[in-house]
Amino acid sequence: MNPSADLVGKLWRLCALLRKDGVTYFQYVTELTYLLFLKMASEQKDETRIPEKYRWGTLKTISETEVLQRYRQALVDLGNENLVRDRSTLAIFQNASTIIREPVNLRKMIDTIDGLHWFSDERDAFGDAYEGLLQKMAEETKRGAGQYFTPRVLIRVMVELMKPQPGEGIQDPAAGTGGFLIAANEYMKAGTDGYFSLGPKQQVYQLQSALRGIENVLDTFRLLRMNLHLHGIDPDYLSASDTLSPAGAEPQFKNADLILTNPPFGPAGGPPTRDDLSITDRVSSYQLPFVEHVIRALKPGGRAAVVVPDNVLFDDGRGKDLRRRLMNWCDLHTILRLPTGIFYAQGVKTNVLFFTRAAEEAPRQDATRAVWIYDMRTGAPAYGKTNPIGPEDFAAFVAAFGDDAGGRAERLDQGEEGRFRRFSREDIAARGDNLDITWLKDTSGDPEDGLETPEEIAAAIEGHLAAALEEVRALMEELEGTAREALPEAAE
Repeated sequence: MNPSADLVGKLWRLCALLRKDGVTYFQYVTELTYLLFLKMASEQKDETRIPEKYRWGTLKTISETEVLQRYRQALVDLGNENLVRDRSTLAIFQNASTIIREPVNLRKMIDTIDGLHWFSDERDAFGDAYEGLLQKMAEETKRGAGQYFTPRVLIRVMVELMKPQPGEGIQDPAAGTGGFLIAANEYMKAGTDGYFSLGPKQQVYQLQSALRGIENVLDTFRLLRMNLHLHGIDPDYLSASDTLSPAGAEPQFKNADLILTNPPFGPAGGPPTRDDLSITDRVSSYQLPFVEHVIRALKPGGRAAVVVPDNVLFDDGRGKDLRRRLMNWCDLHTILRLPTGIFYAQGVKTNVLFFTRAAEEAPRQDATRAVWIYDMRTGAPAYGKTNPIGPEDFAAFVAAFGDDAGGRAERLDQGEEGRFRRFSREDIAARGDNLDITWLKDTSGDPEDGLETPEEIAAAIEGHLAAALEEVRALMEELEGTAREALPEAAE
């Protein structure tokens, strides 16, 4: 068995200890975060940042009657900036508290974690096991940390097509648990002998400054910090803030060479508060303002791969204005229409936009000359927990995309019977700049007919309701915008 998969299975079975107390999967993974941090520090002989009374060796030897009280105090003290200076430790333990009620359960968790074999001949398994726990949580709850968990196979495909390079500033403005940043880091390390082929200054840049992320949900930011820490990443530019607030316009989040992201979908609880988001400043949903952020945050010649829901392709009003800005300022060279069900929630229809910011300092008109669309959705099987999507499912798209990160490789229009087609800028303009383009006839029936478990069926219903509500919200915003624009004329 894969050592990491074996670890994940054993750690996940511990969850049964706490489920009877009403503990959620998210709370369980958060609890494991604290314990794994202490265990890894012990294994790697790096406990100087942890007071001796809270170190792993102490927790595993003190009595069962004392261990829970000591552990609770550890969570408080390790998140106290007056006692701890290490920023990763503070970020992971800030405002931490335990949901464990019984000392016997904590002792069982400590003993189990301590008894696991964390190292193989090739590598330690802390990072891989934690990634596996995050994925397991997403499978069980249909959503990961508050939003749809991005399948790691899709992340790897996007990273490999965009080819991140050492020396580039790489950003995820909706970092979640860090999947894109970790995958980009691993891709670059693989091409540089773990960064050892780089010069000293280049190594420092890669380890401290290359990767940049923003995450608004504080509990998710904790998981993000832990995931990066377990993968040996401790970047300077991680922000626990809202990308759609002024924090997202700070200098470290501008002029990115590469942006890889899966922004949250749905309502944002209010419009953006940034002055520079001029197109989506009054839009109370996440996806459109995030796309505008990506456009503005890229440096000239910078490239991006962004997951978006279908409505970004066809919304009128602000949505249409945003698409025109995207195609004017950037070369939107490729759209991948993803199958439903791959985000552990059926009914969520998504796409990946691949684009490059125009090389000129000043944005030019119609940087997009043509858009290539790959339809991976029509006729696709029902993906989900019982049939997860795999690398082989993306192989045909990867081959069609080509080996150039800017989409400039030689490509073949496969015609009306194929999955990959080219649409000129004139073709798109004739459609009112609507990019929701389909041409294949789906004779396979609804892929959701293949759903079996009650959880998958319920998730499909939830996804359809969420999509319908989003369309109603977009329509209401458009009507309100039209009414506001008419007011000055009425006053005159």
